[in-house]
Amino acid sequence: MKRNVNRVAIIGTGFVGSSYAYALVNQAIVEEVVLIDMNREKAEGEAMDLNHGKLYSHSPTQVWQGEYSDCKDADIVCITAGVSQSEEVTRLTVVEKNTKIVKAIVEQVMNSGFNGIFLIASNPVDIITYATWKFSGLPKERVIGSGTMLDTARYLFMLGEYFNVDSRNINGYIIGEHGDSQIAALSTATIGGKSIIDIVNSNRKYSIEDLEEIAVNVRDAANHVAIRKGATYYGIGMCLARLTKAIFKNENVILPVSAYLDGEYGFNDVYVGVPAVINRQGLRNIVEMNLNMDEKEKLTTSVTILKNTMEPVIDSLITLK
Repeated sequence: MKRNVNRVAIIGTGFVGSSYAYALVNQAIVEEVVLIDMNREKAEGEAMDLNHGKLYSHSPTQVWQGEYSDCKDADIVCITAGVSQSEEVTRLTVVEKNTKIVKAIVEQVMNSGFNGIFLIASNPVDIITYATWKFSGLPKERVIGSGTMLDTARYLFMLGEYFNVDSRNINGYIIGEHGDSQIAALSTATIGGKSIIDIVNSNRKYSIEDLEEIAVNVRDAANHVAIRKGATYYGIGMCLARLTKAIFKNENVILPVSAYLDGEYGFNDVYVGVPAVINRQGLRNIVEMNLNMDEKEKLTTSVTILKNTMEPVIDSLITLK
């Protein structure tokens, strides 16, 4: 008999996984949330805490500490597990360790009979999303990374403060790597349908230099937060909840996620942050923006960095399969 409830399984109950679970329960987005972690007591404790507060949510969500076998009936499996960059010396070390971790996770999830949608939040998210796609064998449309959703949210928030406009009335994206080579696609950004560049050029109180500084602050935002509180997790938890809602509500909404490029923007065989239409099937299609030459060159650099970092690690693990 067909199940008539939606289930999300979250792999990893650290700060990000538990923040995502909290957002799901608090916003009543899903009927069932399964928490899976190597530390079973941590997952059980998170489930208990969420259950104790769900009386005050919009509607009850069933939450429990589960096993990989629970992924069989999951509509979405979200991977948040892995080591953080602060725990390691180099970016490459993080890539190697987290790719090995996700390989083991994906194998156990797929062995359960899972046939839903993977959402990836583990960093480096573009590479880990590609690895999940490779190891799962699922269609590329059903493996989606959080990409530059949080970077874009930060960008629109800062632009909103700068122009004194509600950020929900600003249209713009951070694209490329979720990391140091990300690009603020300023040439396509608008407020109320008017180009931000035109707004700046027509008003002396604003400047392109200020916008460039905002882009730098967006890029470095995670470090700024980490210096003050140790790590970022509420923001990405809310991003994952928004992405989950877009899937379950079949919204066909455009979100800047880590998506597989198969010719779009002139690139192939790489996951990178770009705007894409999200619905109940996963990723419907990628939206190709009209970037200027400078933005195209920066996107090329970003993709090259991702491929050069990713390929030797992925190839070595596939060889061991």
